Amino acid sequence: MELDSRRNLRERCALKQDILREFLAEILGTFVLILFGCGSVAQTVLSKGALGEPLTIHIGFTTGVMLAVYMAGGVSGGHVNPAVSLAMVVLGKLPLKKFPVYVVAQFIGAFAGSCAVFGLYYDALMDHTNGVLLVTGENATANIFASYPAKHLSVLNGFIDQVVGTGALVLCILAIVDRKNMGAPKGMEPLIIGLTILAIGVSMGLNCGYPINPARDLGPRLFTAIAGWGMDVFRYSKHTHTHTKLTHTHTQLTHAHIIRPLTLSCSLRQDVGLSSGEPVSSM
Repeated sequence: MELDSRRNLRERCALKQDILREFLAEILGTFVLILFGCGSVAQTVLSKGALGEPLTIHIGFTTGVMLAVYMAGGVSGGHVNPAVSLAMVVLGKLPLKKFPVYVVAQFIGAFAGSCAVFGLYYDALMDHTNGVLLVTGENATANIFASYPAKHLSVLNGFIDQVVGTGALVLCILAIVDRKNMGAPKGMEPLIIGLTILAIGVSMGLNCGYPINPARDLGPRLFTAIAGWGMDVFRYSKHTHTHTKLTHTHTQLTHAHIIRPLTLSCSLRQDVGLSSGEPVSSM
């Protein structure tokens, strides 16, 4: 009886230890994603294009995703994206009890990354804005931290944009990590996932900057609301931030239920490495 009690205690401690490690890994991974991704946007905006352009921003986010997965992939899977974690829960590759832990960690990491970028470029930001932090206009700087829809974008077109972009992301990730498919060479998955983000960025970034990650967008957006940009960060244009986030979260679930079985019927199989400890991240 005493031996069983010790074994049970050891198992409970090990479980808590694993969850803590995964929690910290997701924080670190998302932090790195925001540091390099939003940092590249800040350099472009604050230098008025002298030290950056759209391509350098795409490269910044691509590198951020790749390094985030390399850092967290072996511990938590390197999701760094609540929508991806939710899709993994639906697919049975992540225990439901871990889902809120992952999501909280991802938002904390994104918020902390925003703080780091703000501190890194504080003087340049003040010089660029003369101390007036704007969401819209020629000197707008809120777009350093979060994505905003283009003026031409309708709600319907925004919905389609998110369905296509998020669908492409999920489909490519599932193919990359599928061991029954050609997949990617072991250890190269983060690089290929990063290149997937680059492909989405250079082909689907016009409408609203491919905001395919709720933590990457909402965490920094909350930071800007607190740091001086105000609640206008949630009221920009006629399209709401909430609509965009709900759209692509719903899209993740749709593709988990529909596209996943379709790919399985062709060549992909159910035993893909999508549980914690296997890299499955996205921006």
